[in-house]
Amino acid sequence: VQLQASGGGLVQVGGSLRLSCATSGFDFDRHDMGWYRRAPGNPREFVARVTNGGKINYLEAVKGRFTISRDNAKNTVYLQMNNLEPGDTAVYYCNAYRDNGDGGEFDAWGQGTLVTVSS
Repeated sequence: VQLQASGGGLVQVGGSLRLSCATSGFDFDRHDMGWYRRAPGNPREFVARVTNGGKINYLEAVKGRFTISRDNAKNTVYLQMNNLEPGDTAVYYCNAYRDNGDGGEFDAWGQGTLVTVSS
């Protein structure tokens, strides 16, 4: 199982970045895919999720600025981030999740990609 996040970098306030998470080793289209982030000194927090059925949820603070999408043909999930703010500075992690319904679950994480927003 591999989740390879990329696309982070240094950007000025108001700028944009597009994160990608290329995956392999599991049935991508059967899993919910999410993005989380961890800012320095803070716990990891949920950012966005797209379920295997296409339902989408966002952290309130990123609504209207971030867009999550998935390409099942490419086994890849994306996070388009616009109008970035200093508070968006964090390491961003992609996540693959599935409740197997038998008491077990699949929960895998990528290595993270750093986003730094300068003011």
